[in-house]
Amino acid sequence: MQFVDYRVLITAGASGIGRSIACSFKNQGANVHVVDIDHPAVQRFCDQQGEKRIHCSVADVSDEQSVSDIFKAQQKIFGGIDVLLNCAGIKGPTCAVEDIKLDEWRRCIDVNLQSTFLCSKYCIPLMKVQGSGSIISLSSTAGWHGYPLRAPYAAAKWAVIGLTKSLAMELGPYGIRANAICPGTVDGARMDKVIADEALAKGVSEEHIRNTYTQSVSLRTMIDADDIAQTALFLASSAASKITGQYISVDGHLENVGSLDI
Repeated sequence: MQFVDYRVLITAGASGIGRSIACSFKNQGANVHVVDIDHPAVQRFCDQQGEKRIHCSVADVSDEQSVSDIFKAQQKIFGGIDVLLNCAGIKGPTCAVEDIKLDEWRRCIDVNLQSTFLCSKYCIPLMKVQGSGSIISLSSTAGWHGYPLRAPYAAAKWAVIGLTKSLAMELGPYGIRANAICPGTVDGARMDKVIADEALAKGVSEEHIRNTYTQSVSLRTMIDADDIAQTALFLASSAASKITGQYISVDGHLENVGSLDI
């Protein structure tokens, strides 16, 4: 798959899954606009990748004015957009529903769902003008399985699937596709924090929690960020030209959410 001269915008693109996706598109020849709220991470990413085919912005994509400014910059610098990757997300609180504070709930929904809505909203007019485009949003297996002690996160990720299907229906006549990727347990610093918080909430060891994750999937392994990046490349490519409105799990086949024991 080659993406020479494709114009790609990736939110939360300076670290984690977003970074793997950004690097993968750059390596395939795309012009990549990385947007992230973490200024030091953005600076490190730009220093490591160099300036060729990379543009970086620091912004909170849950804020409408910031998103409006990002897409004005996208139009000015790249003259449009071919692929939008909605990767921004936070884990939210780890506790029972009755213990969730309203501000924690709202922040989780804002970052995981509102950012996807806002970036899609401001991307769509640019894609409609050219009559083509691909919007790919990160949901989660937590969205369609549910996730005990992580209700705001699961609710937001399920809503991303509903938004994706609605976008596919609205935008199909304009040649624009919309799909979601549902990662399973992606290894890395973010998952380390999830495991630590869940171990604390359950009063068990981190090793026990980690083992419940790996033992709950058929392949008995966690997912690499690059696995998600490769799926994003496929969905953005001509090989997936007739795929829209879908949510695709990359999770090693989660057999039973109840086995997570959380």
